[in-house]
Amino acid sequence: MNQNSAPLHEALELYRGNRVVPFDVPGHKQGRGTPELTKFLGKQCLSVDVNSMKPLDNLSHPTSVIRDAEALAADAFGAEQAFFMVGGTTSAVQAMIMSVCKSGDSIVIPRNVHKSAINALILCGVNPVYVDPGVHSEIGISLGMSPAGVEAAVRANPSAKAVFVNNPTYYGICPDMERIVSVAHSAGMAVLADEAHGTHFYFGDDMPPPAIRAGADMSAISMHKTGGSLTQSSLLLTGGGKISPDYVRTIINLTQTTSASYLLMSSIDIARKTLATGGRSRLREVRDLAEYARSEINGIGGYYAFSREIINGHDVADFDGTKLSIHTLKIGLAGVEVYDILRDRYGIQIEFGDMGNCLAIVSVGDTHYNIERLVSSLSEIKRLDGKKGRSLWEQEYIPPVVKLSPREAFYAEREILPLASSRGRVSSEFVMCYPPGIPLLAPGELITRDALDHILYAKEKGSLLMGPQDMTLENIFVVKLEV
Repeated sequence: MNQNSAPLHEALELYRGNRVVPFDVPGHKQGRGTPELTKFLGKQCLSVDVNSMKPLDNLSHPTSVIRDAEALAADAFGAEQAFFMVGGTTSAVQAMIMSVCKSGDSIVIPRNVHKSAINALILCGVNPVYVDPGVHSEIGISLGMSPAGVEAAVRANPSAKAVFVNNPTYYGICPDMERIVSVAHSAGMAVLADEAHGTHFYFGDDMPPPAIRAGADMSAISMHKTGGSLTQSSLLLTGGGKISPDYVRTIINLTQTTSASYLLMSSIDIARKTLATGGRSRLREVRDLAEYARSEINGIGGYYAFSREIINGHDVADFDGTKLSIHTLKIGLAGVEVYDILRDRYGIQIEFGDMGNCLAIVSVGDTHYNIERLVSSLSEIKRLDGKKGRSLWEQEYIPPVVKLSPREAFYAEREILPLASSRGRVSSEFVMCYPPGIPLLAPGELITRDALDHILYAKEKGSLLMGPQDMTLENIFVVKLEV
């Protein structure tokens, strides 16, 4: 297909050139009704913030330019079908699970998933078969599912409908996709991949294998994270011919808005064109920038910007070299403390910081100058704020003790307790540091001493903790005890 074409973008340019008089929604009428908003975002932007109409197609039932743009995206990614998603990869993850699982079904899933996956289990009543990821002994991060772990879970749960895989994790850890696909398909199970941070795998040289090319049946792609589109714009890909694209569209339409943003959709169209026509060379530059940054940061001393040396062939089958993940404990600071200092003192916003690590995303928009600012700032932080290295926290991942399914616990009769007094009870809500949005506690899990200590420590260090109804996190809802 002609990857130099961007059908939806071109249709919007034609619409703007035709100077159409709008008597439809949105009510700002190409920005004329909201001068302050127009001044902020620009007339060019507001002029194409439009509603579905015949010349611009309809995302819920595409028959022209959106259909053609999705076909080009499928071709670029090597997928059977691509669906534009305007609810972020959260909506794509949930549509994947709901496309292959029904209430009462089981799914093999790593416990270090994004909350969107567990939310899907609550919404459609699917039971998780959790596979604990490995934990790196030095840097404390959770790793990927090993093929042996997946095989054991599949063998113990032969009626499960699917295997869900992170490729990569937030830290850049990649599983052995091909072996996991082989294990799952041999058991008649679908393979669903969360590739929110793996868009670039499909377009770069020497990248970890992308899920669709490894044989996965579906993949959720965050075009906005590393692909260059606007925030909240994503893709859902299907492959292998085992899952009906028409049924997937029906599932998507259960929850996706009927007022899809043309700004988001056109950004996917343009970003796909950019990646397909020039992404390979640009991503080589991104990888080289990240490698340079890693070398410079490791040269400071104390920090550990880890990379492919942590590959072990089991729960770390590959590593995304564009991820600049930095272990900070040896300079005596938690990752979230480095995160805060970079922003507050140096005006540098990285992706996230947790108890022992921080992450800087390096992508197509970065420059050598930006990398130098980051490296020099990290060097100064060590000099001004560093302490004697110590173990501030043993590990980021705490194996859960599951007592109820997420759906059972979420809808169970419950009561509220002070968080500090909740040990030994079963949580009916989430607690997570955001980002990355991986639950420290999920509904149905026992509130253990380790989990409670981790939550309280994260709160003390200034992590953004989300999930509970009590936004101060002084209290938590737990499943009510039977009398």
